[in-house]
Amino acid sequence: MPADPSTLSFSDRVGYFASNLVLRGLIGAFRAIPYRWRVPAMGWLVGRLAPLVGFSRRVRDNLKLVMPEMPEAEVRRMCRAVPDNAGRTLMELYSGAPFIARARRAPVTGPGLAALEIAREQGRPVVLITAHFGNYDAARANLIARGFQMGALYRRMANPYFNAHYVQTISAVGTPMFEQGRRGMVQLVRHLKQGGIIAIVGDLHAHDGIDMEFFGKPAVTSLVPAELALKYDAALIPVYAVRQPNGLDFEIVMQDEIPHGDAKGMTETVNAGLEALVRQHMDQWFWIHRRWKPLVKADPRKPD
Repeated sequence: MPADPSTLSFSDRVGYFASNLVLRGLIGAFRAIPYRWRVPAMGWLVGRLAPLVGFSRRVRDNLKLVMPEMPEAEVRRMCRAVPDNAGRTLMELYSGAPFIARARRAPVTGPGLAALEIAREQGRPVVLITAHFGNYDAARANLIARGFQMGALYRRMANPYFNAHYVQTISAVGTPMFEQGRRGMVQLVRHLKQGGIIAIVGDLHAHDGIDMEFFGKPAVTSLVPAELALKYDAALIPVYAVRQPNGLDFEIVMQDEIPHGDAKGMTETVNAGLEALVRQHMDQWFWIHRRWKPLVKADPRKPD
């Protein structure tokens, strides 16, 4: 992904610049609406635009691969509901204080919170692993408010103009932020060595990963979170933010700490826990991602 617009061709620069203007204008217009309305409004809009930008096709293709028995009526609902959640997530991130305030009020359930507290008392580093589920930054905002200062690893956006303000936006939830890549990994490792907490999203297709089962099909998955936990004796704890029925609030679910073993087995346990949670809240996982490349044909209208 380009870090500098100057490395792009003229046509790519124009395209990215124009799309960024449209997105920023849209986000700015929605921010003028009261929070309780702007979030569902953005969800509604993204849900209605989903067929035009390829989201509906991606959701449908992924479901056809891993859940071919799903009734057509439910598939159609998912094709609207999944982009709706993605739109809500985008608007929440760009809403700043109102979103962070709601995230901080969310209850935390599951045994992982106790494990996190024990690690803090021991001065032990922690790797929190999450996924593109609900709104993954709600959990980060909540735990920071509880005194767990943490860094986060993020993947740079393909659009360099959008990426610039996106990074600024997610940094408002908490810092430090480490960009995926050699430099970011060096910074992240230094943070861990100092007994810090890091948060990593682990459910994207990873070019340097290995095939692991997810919803019964091989999905290329990174072993890095587990490898970091093993190398630096860090606790590996899955954490997810479950959107509540009102569409605005969250429950932070912290699953059991993953016992140390081999990196593959630890990651399999993470995948199994995430799949179980997704099956409970099917429309909250980002089925618009190309999780099962190359089993699902790429949609040329939607970049990786």
